Amino acid sequence: MLRDAPPFRADHVGSLLRPPSLLRAREDLAAGRIDAAELRRQEDAAVVEVVELQRSVGLRSATDGEFRRASWHMDFIYALDGISKAQDNLAVHFKNAAGEIDFTPAALRVDGRIGLGETVFGDDFAFLRDHVADGVTPKLTIPSPSMVHYRGGAASIDPDVYVDTEEFWADLTAAYREQVRRVHDLGCTYLQLDDTSLAYLNDPEQRKAMAERGEDSEHLHEAYIRHLNEALDGRPEGLTVTTHMCRGNFRDSWVAEGGYDFVAEALFNELGVDGFFMEYDDERSGTFEPLRHVPPGKLVVLGIVTTKHGELESKDTLKARLDDAARYIDLDQVCISPQCGFSSTSEGNSLSVDQEKAKLALLVELADEVWG
Repeated sequence: MLRDAPPFRADHVGSLLRPPSLLRAREDLAAGRIDAAELRRQEDAAVVEVVELQRSVGLRSATDGEFRRASWHMDFIYALDGISKAQDNLAVHFKNAAGEIDFTPAALRVDGRIGLGETVFGDDFAFLRDHVADGVTPKLTIPSPSMVHYRGGAASIDPDVYVDTEEFWADLTAAYREQVRRVHDLGCTYLQLDDTSLAYLNDPEQRKAMAERGEDSEHLHEAYIRHLNEALDGRPEGLTVTTHMCRGNFRDSWVAEGGYDFVAEALFNELGVDGFFMEYDDERSGTFEPLRHVPPGKLVVLGIVTTKHGELESKDTLKARLDDAARYIDLDQVCISPQCGFSSTSEGNSLSVDQEKAKLALLVELADEVWG
């Protein structure tokens, strides 16, 4: 049967393709041709339109498309007290069908005690809340606290600020607990914590890189799960929390490969969230076998429709994928979505808004046929 609470049978990850006019407006702000107030006005108008797009295809949840962000995670992280942009850039090597593509986001530096000043994305969520239609649940997406650590590790933390890593985690998770409380006070009942690290760590190459950085790579996922639970400790009643795990998403490209086998048992049984958004759009995702670890009462949102190209999937092929998943998990515990956002950074993936809309509509139609 269809669900009246999140995650919904047909759902989506969060980011949506930015309209060209909004990208131009950001360029105009950087060049001094418009001010921040004018950019905000144009963002508001674009968010209203994308909320209507989501309603029009039949989705029961809506985000603001992450239209006000440059990045799915760094805008949030830099807004925390005690974290600033570092002078150097990170080197992230993405892969796609044509080869490799380098992405060099700004690095971060923990140079003060971590805390929460203003509620991050608080005004953005309030605008979304006030512009969704009746019967549509506004969803807020923020990065998991793991992302602060995975981006730089101990090397990014000023030792004069934090003598040991546990102090860093204590302040970070406390800031997250306060953020969770505040957004719930604003009316948020559907919060998603995006976390690439828990998917990356399935890849032996990523574990090797973490070991070379001095991390206990064989148990790092367990530490991240523990700290994420600390961040959600005492979460408000009536707040649904999910996590989304993918292997990288930048201009049709990815970073990591491999199934969820390495993290699955600890992830599903120890992480205190209500649902798991998982990337399952191609062979890089591995098999559905790790789903055998999902305990009763937990939901999995299978990302069986790709955002990395515009070709529309066959409904029969998607149904066959669900049949395959049903060998390991009861379909009553399953929902469906795209495998990732359509625009994890402002550049977006190389498909059109019409193709994006068609993929979202396909998920709604498929969910109606499977669970309706």
